[in-house]
Amino acid sequence: MAQPKVIVNLYPVLPAKDEAERSARRPLGRDSVLYHEVIHDMTDVVKAADELGVWGVSTIEHHLHSEGYEVSPNPGVLNAYWASQVKHARVGALGYVVGTRDPIRVAEEMAVIDHLTRGKFFAGFARGYQNRWTQIMGQYTDTQATVSDGSEGDKANREIFEERVDQILACWTEESVSFDGKFYQAPYPHDTGIANFPARDVAERLGAPGEIDDAGAVRRVSVVPSPYQKPHPPVLMAVSASLESIEFCSERGIVPVYFTGLEGVVEMARHYVAHGGRKGREYRLGERQCVVRWPHFSRGPEDTRRILAEQDEEFYRNIYGSFFPPLVAGATDMIDRIIETGLFPTGTVDEQIAYWRTLLERVPCEYLCLIWHYAQSPKQSVIDELELFMKRVLPALEVPDFPEWGQTTPRASTAA
Repeated sequence: MAQPKVIVNLYPVLPAKDEAERSARRPLGRDSVLYHEVIHDMTDVVKAADELGVWGVSTIEHHLHSEGYEVSPNPGVLNAYWASQVKHARVGALGYVVGTRDPIRVAEEMAVIDHLTRGKFFAGFARGYQNRWTQIMGQYTDTQATVSDGSEGDKANREIFEERVDQILACWTEESVSFDGKFYQAPYPHDTGIANFPARDVAERLGAPGEIDDAGAVRRVSVVPSPYQKPHPPVLMAVSASLESIEFCSERGIVPVYFTGLEGVVEMARHYVAHGGRKGREYRLGERQCVVRWPHFSRGPEDTRRILAEQDEEFYRNIYGSFFPPLVAGATDMIDRIIETGLFPTGTVDEQIAYWRTLLERVPCEYLCLIWHYAQSPKQSVIDELELFMKRVLPALEVPDFPEWGQTTPRASTAA
């Protein structure tokens, strides 16, 4: 048996005493002095997480949060910087919203970070649900934000997302690629290739075989560098309610990251295993599964309510509640509603152990992703709670000893 692998997810939330202060300082997301302090203090959290033995630290991609709630516009930059600050922990993102991005650029950027970290990088992708920015940055493919509701917009978002993820995987694993996708082509235009490339003779002699056709046109491209890890870094994908997403992950060995309640986790984890078996991939229940929770240690009900009110209520109401109305539907007291979701385990060390054991008995998840709304949750509070989790709770938890994903040793260079 083994312990679950812990991922700490940070993005920062620029802090305010309450919504009235956030309003008085609007737009708080533009406060460069506060952001500067928060982003550098976040490095202390990352270092502490590394010293406490977490498997990984991650961030997210969101843009244009003038309110200051999710100021995390460039996960790759943070990952590259964090790589210089940690000794053992992996770094990654949960995740890049790839429908708004060029897949070749994503493949290149992640491969570079994989080398900078010497194989301590994990890739993360998300479909995107916030249309204020996805509609702007995804305008060239008409990407729209979505929830998993089966609508036409949901189907279109899924098509774009899945095409791009498969193209990124191909960039990592194939010496050269040729994409004739519905939404993205390479070379472009695909039907003719790129004519009159000045260095076509050089590419034909020294580049990847097949890049140049008999007419001298570029017909394939070789995406460099290839990743340090082979065949590529571990891949995680944020999911909520769609079994189609689970099937996509299961067929590719992608780790679904569950932002959902326990019964949803159980249903989707079982479907992951069953679908994988039908596709020739054998998984044990819990293998390549990740569940997200927002934990707090407290001394009792009153302390729990105080912590949730100070660190989570405003974010939950204004962000989660706005984008996912069922989370707040019918709530007469928002703190009660947060507690009722079961997504915010609270209480003493013993109560936390009991909570996590109950969850892992249903699905022995290989990965646990912990989120604090840093820096609305103060730096020292995050570090203290993480220390309690890693030193007191995690040793009491067990899951099967699942095989390591891939390998971290690069293939031998073909250089003479």
